[in-house]
Amino acid sequence: MSKRGSILLVDDEEKILNALRRALEGEGYEVFSAKSGREARRLLHERIVDVLVVDNVMPDLGGLELIREISAATPEAERPQILMMTAHATIESAIEAMKLGALDYLQKPFEVDELVVVVDRAIEHQRLRTQNRYLISEREEEFNHYGIVGRSRPIQELIRQLERVAETKSTVLILGETGTGKELLARAIHDRSAQRQMALIKVNCAAIPETLLESELFGHVRGAFTGATVSKKGKFALADGGSIFLDEIGTMSPALQAKLLRVLQEREFEPLGAERSQRVDVRVIAATNRDLPRLVEEGKFLDDLFYRLNVIPMQLPPLRERRDDIPILVEHFLRKHAQRTGRRVERVADAALERLVAYEWPGNLRELENTIERAVVLSTAAVIDAEEITLPGAVAASGPGLPSLGLRSNVEWVERESIRQALKAAQGVKKDAATRLGISQRALSYYLAKYRID
Repeated sequence: MSKRGSILLVDDEEKILNALRRALEGEGYEVFSAKSGREARRLLHERIVDVLVVDNVMPDLGGLELIREISAATPEAERPQILMMTAHATIESAIEAMKLGALDYLQKPFEVDELVVVVDRAIEHQRLRTQNRYLISEREEEFNHYGIVGRSRPIQELIRQLERVAETKSTVLILGETGTGKELLARAIHDRSAQRQMALIKVNCAAIPETLLESELFGHVRGAFTGATVSKKGKFALADGGSIFLDEIGTMSPALQAKLLRVLQEREFEPLGAERSQRVDVRVIAATNRDLPRLVEEGKFLDDLFYRLNVIPMQLPPLRERRDDIPILVEHFLRKHAQRTGRRVERVADAALERLVAYEWPGNLRELENTIERAVVLSTAAVIDAEEITLPGAVAASGPGLPSLGLRSNVEWVERESIRQALKAAQGVKKDAATRLGISQRALSYYLAKYRID
């Protein structure tokens, strides 16, 4: 069984280097080799590896000196796992190697099987560190679970379809209006798949500038462009063995569409500035709220890429076409935000629920959740009355204190007003306002910047 991971072997003794390389390649690893510390330094500038296995005593640049350089120039999260091997082991050199970031220490002569075990452990450490780094940097989820809430016929049919789809590794294209839950569906597919123990990496193609999206997807090596001071893994490399969710795929430029097509066809890509391709085994789940066939006709989307993505299309219905689900969704969001904010809100009054069911919901699930969250945060009683449900754009909600808004600005208006009300109630204290809203201070700062609220 092949293993995923890349290793750089460094030793000035060619026989040892070749023997170790054959052994690790036999285990299924991608192995590179260098006969000197300086050659290893050059290779590390050109590409990303998961594990560095380096000899301590070499004529030009010793292992400890190389590790010291890596430690000084590269953040810990971006370094490979380091294993040192030497025939001149001492307690002092072992301690120094560990202080500089080495994971383990091998004394020559050692059995090849011993090296394989240590490398396996180093690869697993690197995989966990990479995934953890990604999860820490990931923004807060809009939903707190992977389940899909709803009992209507469209949703039940969708759930049956996703259970069948999850068993395969086929590419999925999720279609639906903004706010219908495309990311939630992607998470549900991954969570029920055979790859669920591996990462689901998410990329919002519309939220990343075009000039940076290629590096974000495929990574880059040090020096690939101005500011690339360290090599960086792309999202496809992070998703290797798991799934990648490409949201707003319809916004991708033609040049990047061609590179994505190559990944889907050949299962390989080249990081920016790299001279060699990198193979990847990843399931692609794409999503869009755009009319891709029309974009193909207009020459704005590659027809070959559309066919590659459209292997299994899944259509998410808008909320107005599944009104039977609104009561259960209201209950779900009410319970969720009551728990997050610590508010003792038990239910929504019948009159309020009638208004919610009758509304058109141009912002779909996202707008419904924002509406319930705002009502929970601002409610002063255990039952939310109809007067406490703000539906901008709905005729029934119009009044002297409510501005006339277009449907597209509903969600933004609710978010902005919720934040303003929370800040007012907290007397401007951001920490207290974030607590009232049930979000983190980081998320509050994001919204304050987004809506330019002082």
